[in-house]
Amino acid sequence: MRRITALLFAALTAGLLAVGCDSGKTIYSDAEYIMFTDTLSTNMVFPDEEYFIVPIASTVACDYDRTIGVEVVDRGSNAIEGYHYRLRSNTVTIKAGERTANVEVAGIYDHIEATDSLGFTLKLVMPGQVVWDDLYKDYDKTDVVFYKGCHCEEDTFTGWCVVTSMLLYTYPSALDMNYQRLILTEKHPTEPNTIILRDFLYDGYDVTMRLNTDDPENPAIEMDEDQVLSDEQTVFGQINADDRILGTVSPNNFSYYNTCQRFAAVWLYVYLKDMGTMVGTVGDYYNILEWVSLEEAVRLKQEENMSGARDPRDYM
Repeated sequence: MRRITALLFAALTAGLLAVGCDSGKTIYSDAEYIMFTDTLSTNMVFPDEEYFIVPIASTVACDYDRTIGVEVVDRGSNAIEGYHYRLRSNTVTIKAGERTANVEVAGIYDHIEATDSLGFTLKLVMPGQVVWDDLYKDYDKTDVVFYKGCHCEEDTFTGWCVVTSMLLYTYPSALDMNYQRLILTEKHPTEPNTIILRDFLYDGYDVTMRLNTDDPENPAIEMDEDQVLSDEQTVFGQINADDRILGTVSPNNFSYYNTCQRFAAVWLYVYLKDMGTMVGTVGDYYNILEWVSLEEAVRLKQEENMSGARDPRDYM
């Protein structure tokens, strides 16, 4: 969303304000305003990336450099400057002939916990006449939020996994009323970034999911269509179509994974077909997958009597 906002703003300023500070021709306004491109900047911090950027923009281009001060507003911040992050500079310069520049922020990776959601506020320090006090009056400040990012490795999502499923909660198996399962997962032998979920929701039915690694800040989960989740008789107690309950990722909700915390949030779109023809939709169901150690799997199996894969003690 922040990228879309920035692009829309850039298009607006480029289309309406195609003149420099030194131009005598007015298309929209000769007024010069400088601001952040959005009031919220969300970022992930990776170990091999020195800085993330928070963009600013001007309504006009000038034939000289413009340097603006940047300050941190401590109020409401839970991130500590110098410990969790640092600014590359307390100023930012829009070069001559340009309308944009970037405040650069270094997240201190080793001081960010996997479960942290850290934030602080940046404010531009500049003359009052370049602050747009109308439509974009709040854009002299932006809230900066950042998280710890970990590069995806397939081994992170293999091994023992606890599945908590709203589909199981709504439609428990006739053989098992538990909405949580302990399953075993493994890398697909031929398909990259693909994980096999053994006995995913119902015994005897494996499912695969792909980890999309194209954009580390948007770690999406993808699934093939028409994956068989179970037979109808076991779940519904009757056959409505061809005795197969099918599923894939929901087109209406975002499914994603978190490498640092070793979990995935999967929205399943569940439906029925008969001879390849859609018969009906069962619904969209939320599922949380949490990977655990062998020792934790043994404890869960013993204490909570969770269904799913074989007893983890068989693998010790």
